[in-house]
Amino acid sequence: MGQGGLVYNPLARHRQKPERYTCYRAAGPIAVDGKLDSRSWRMAPKSTPFVDIVTGQPAWFDSRVALLWDDENLYFGFWLEETDVWGTLTRRDSKVWEENDVEVFIAGTDTYYEFEINALNTVYEVFWIWKDVLKPGFRLYGRPEFDPATQRTLVLDGVGGHVHPRGERWGFLDWDYPGLRTAVHVDGTINQRAHRDRGWTVELAFPWQGLAGIAGGRSLPPKNGDVWRIDCSRFEKIGRNHEVLDPCAGWTWNRHGHYDSHIPEIFPYVTFSTMRVDEAR
Repeated sequence: MGQGGLVYNPLARHRQKPERYTCYRAAGPIAVDGKLDSRSWRMAPKSTPFVDIVTGQPAWFDSRVALLWDDENLYFGFWLEETDVWGTLTRRDSKVWEENDVEVFIAGTDTYYEFEINALNTVYEVFWIWKDVLKPGFRLYGRPEFDPATQRTLVLDGVGGHVHPRGERWGFLDWDYPGLRTAVHVDGTINQRAHRDRGWTVELAFPWQGLAGIAGGRSLPPKNGDVWRIDCSRFEKIGRNHEVLDPCAGWTWNRHGHYDSHIPEIFPYVTFSTMRVDEAR
């Protein structure tokens, strides 16, 4: 098993420089209300500003994330500058990526999890398994929820013209993260184009047991010093001059070099610390 639980060594063309981040324990209970005003969030270190997924150039809206954890959950908090907060999709597992959204990718051994959410708190999620391992002997093989013959699936080898050297993977669309909690808070008035907004914040809680299929035998919750590969990103449908963008602008924690969020080998390294966030300063 490689660092962060990845076992596949990609081709050299994926050589980007992943960010590194330390995820501290929360200083107390986290109320998932989207406001990010608790003591723990005020002290949690924020990421560097997100950059263009292809070029690494600065985004035109400031976008940052912070992570915390406790014995029950892994938490994400996003701070998103936005002058016109809007959303249209309200049905779970709608095509959230087709409008402004926030995304989380958590990589594991031969699997990864994709999560997306818009400003209306509408969730889209997929559990991905690389095709080259989904066969007898693999730890998830034979589980009904991961049977391509009976489940709704996507097949993906890359995005935006980029093809991953490992090839295709199955995306299981009907898998729902157990116990997931999400909340969005808008600093402004959503879907009111005449009003100038300041932005929106997103708060997420992922119970550790839901990551069992991704952990690949790693400790849940993590041990001190454990490293996971986790990416956070944002996609923006409206351009600088209020034009509709197709495809959306993509802003990620660190540059991917391709218009493709599905490259686990370049996700940031997140190191878990058993130190409480209020003791880390």
